[in-house]
Amino acid sequence: MAARLEGMERLVRERQRALLGYAYVVCGDPHLAQDLVQDALVKTFSRPREGLAQAKVEAYVRRAITTIYVDQYRRQQRWSRVQHLFRPTIVQESTTPFSDLTADVATALADLAPRVRACIVLRFFDDLTVPDIAAQLGLAPGSVKRYLSDGLRALELRLGTLDDAGLALREEVAVTDQERTHS
Repeated sequence: MAARLEGMERLVRERQRALLGYAYVVCGDPHLAQDLVQDALVKTFSRPREGLAQAKVEAYVRRAITTIYVDQYRRQQRWSRVQHLFRPTIVQESTTPFSDLTADVATALADLAPRVRACIVLRFFDDLTVPDIAAQLGLAPGSVKRYLSDGLRALELRLGTLDDAGLALREEVAVTDQERTHS
């Protein structure tokens, strides 16, 4: 128990900003990001995990963040289908002004479905390959490719066409994925 607690304290002390940043990219809400990190830490360190080396703890927590976010989104969607039966809908507009491209990207990511968003974040922020994303999310590689394609298309519609660097990124994804399947 003491070793787990020490491991968690060290991870939080050394990587808290990185974990909060990752959670923010996944969910797009700073308060929800804090909750996701806390829930992921509790999930990771609440019970002993044999063979979980300290070097891999951050990756485990990141995966827990993504899993918790997708699960919460699913529950929210189920509830939104029946909530009108129990109470009236309350709509509150955000009062946060967005003024730079980072905010535009965050807003565009917030509009994506959770799996599409998770795939985009894992591909472009965690730099994972399609097979790695598929393994992490428990999806078929073809589904991941479709989610990435849909996500890039939605982001292009929202943010404008990708510049030459973005086009190169898209081509690199296609070439890398083809090389992996032929190897």
